[in-house]
Amino acid sequence: MPRQEPGEPYFRVDSVEAKQMLDADPDNTAVVDVRRPDEWVTGHATGAIHIEIDDLMGRLDELPQGKNLLFICAAGVRSGLACEFAMAGGFDPATLFNIEDGTPSWIAAGNPTSYGNDP
Repeated sequence: MPRQEPGEPYFRVDSVEAKQMLDADPDNTAVVDVRRPDEWVTGHATGAIHIEIDDLMGRLDELPQGKNLLFICAAGVRSGLACEFAMAGGFDPATLFNIEDGTPSWIAAGNPTSYGNDP
């Protein structure tokens, strides 16, 4: 169940909940991986959009509008920041989710994962 901490303009989910959200509404849900390229190639959610956190503010126009955005990094810190950037860029906070347990948990749970530069 998505959780929200006081003052956070986004919801927190774990990798299992994120996968359930994707399965329930794949056309209206997108994963955005904000890790560095050297992290991305070691494994990422299949179909994720890759925008490094340092580039996100300048590339907000590449995020899909009107969809739930599931931000992911290695441990939930950069992805939380990405949620805040998206909110500051005009995205609806109700559509912003931080996968707080990160990519290692996503992979460990057996969720669809791609490697290298595969989408």
